[in-house]
Amino acid sequence: MLNVNEYFEGQVKSIGFEAQGDRTSVGVMAAGEYTFGTAAPERMTVIKGSMDVKRPGHVEWETFNAGDDFEVPGDSSFEVKITSSTAYLCDYL
Repeated sequence: MLNVNEYFEGQVKSIGFEAQGDRTSVGVMAAGEYTFGTAAPERMTVIKGSMDVKRPGHVEWETFNAGDDFEVPGDSSFEVKITSSTAYLCDYL
């Protein structure tokens, strides 16, 4: 079954699904700054565009471009800056 999610007043939208026991979502973020909370560990992969990310425990911002990925621990939060619409894939680990 597909789950449609909308966050930050419609500036971030995703479609989530579960296949073979794995949970995944794919979505788009409009330009802006966002803070996401995690319940479980996540791996984010940039599909198109780029995002500046400040992960938990990191002081510096990191830039991730199309094809790059990063992981975030569960029960944490991370900050994201988007300068132009960016598509992403999120795997819940």
